[in-house]
Amino acid sequence: MSTKHSKAAEAYLQNDAVVSRHDQTFFGVRQKRDRMAQSLPEWEALREAASQIKKHTATHLADYLEQFEVNAVKNGVHVHWAQDAEDYNRIVLEILAQHQVKKVVKSKSMLTEECHLNEHLEQSGIDVVETDLGERILQLMKLAPSHIVMPALHVHREEIGDCFRSKGLMDNPSLSGSTGNTGSSSSSSDPNDPTFLTFVARMHLRQQFAEADCGMTGANFGIAETGDVVVCTNEGNADMSTSIPKLHIVSMGIEKLIPNYQSMGVFQRLLARCGTGQETTVYTSHFRGPRPGGEMHIVLVDNGRSAILGNEEHWQTLKCMRCGACMNTCPVYRRSAGYSYTYFIPGPIGINLGMLRDPDKYYDNVSACSLCCSCDNVCPAKVDLSHQVYRWRQQLESLGHADPMKKMMSQGMSILFNHPSLYQGALRLSPMVNWVPAPLMNLKLNPWAYGHQMMKFPKRSFHEIWKEVKS
Repeated sequence: MSTKHSKAAEAYLQNDAVVSRHDQTFFGVRQKRDRMAQSLPEWEALREAASQIKKHTATHLADYLEQFEVNAVKNGVHVHWAQDAEDYNRIVLEILAQHQVKKVVKSKSMLTEECHLNEHLEQSGIDVVETDLGERILQLMKLAPSHIVMPALHVHREEIGDCFRSKGLMDNPSLSGSTGNTGSSSSSSDPNDPTFLTFVARMHLRQQFAEADCGMTGANFGIAETGDVVVCTNEGNADMSTSIPKLHIVSMGIEKLIPNYQSMGVFQRLLARCGTGQETTVYTSHFRGPRPGGEMHIVLVDNGRSAILGNEEHWQTLKCMRCGACMNTCPVYRRSAGYSYTYFIPGPIGINLGMLRDPDKYYDNVSACSLCCSCDNVCPAKVDLSHQVYRWRQQLESLGHADPMKKMMSQGMSILFNHPSLYQGALRLSPMVNWVPAPLMNLKLNPWAYGHQMMKFPKRSFHEIWKEVKS
């Protein structure tokens, strides 16, 4: 069995300070989520409603997609259908070519990451600028997101400051002799003051918005009843991306569809509370049609989603609204970080999406789960994430990726547990292990010794004590 995730996690765990910071930061977001949940008596009713709405939409998806297209076209929007990533990239490039676009400003979209749109456009000579602050930092650093909502939260401000200086962002004339309402300046005693760095990014992105020929957004939700697209941000970058350029392209996975605005009310109350611990995102932008004198295109993307819908054991991944709550609570993600996963989406939802995409390529991630089920408990749409991971593990043997050592251990435990006399004998002999010198036990040949202290076996087993108590 591949150990790509475990080896990457092992390397990450060598720096205790970084691991502790990452762990505490994301668990802090989980705690904010809990406080928000506890403040709403109807919280569990909202989760159940979200789950049922997603289930209903998925089981009537063809009807709602047709309704959405009809209403969007009525609103003056051009609707395109993409079967896969190649189809999607081709459609977007054709639209940009028709409008002779040289620069695109993008708000955050995991779908474009999934389809590798940026690389495709850059190869065609189009400048692509991420406008979400975290995404822009990572783009300048040539790094991938490590979280779907807070993509650069793992990057330290010192690294960001160094990156901005090396890319010339500090040379912007707008920064000269001005603090710009930041309370800081480039001459501050702390050259990596977060408020100042944010101001630097703001001035940089303002120029990109002004120069762009096209604005691209993702879609948190598509409203079938009206043909609207809803985009939720905390920085207003989606609004800026669509306010200046006259061409607006929306990239939307077909699973983002919901029936109506009554349904939107349910998801609006859950999304930010689960993802970041806010009551709502700062901006919730509704796009119904093109701006005056402009054009709006919506590209509806399948890219394997129809196949997922037909998978009886794993279709529930389509209920996911990409809030990131499962990552914030996951003890494995918090202590191994996003880059240890081989699929571009990490955490519990990423394990399942990766396996649905290509089990031969991403099977190593299924070991990155303690089966604590915390992800199931926090998911706003009640996706059975840990249960799906468990089912994937049961399929590793048939996929040809079962770990030989784990198979041998399981066979040994099966023999032991199915033969009571053998089991009782092993219990009676187990205290003898305590007499083995520690250096002989804490070897690389003993996997349990890595990251653990070897247990001390009690003189009397629980079975013996229980028999005595019962008598």
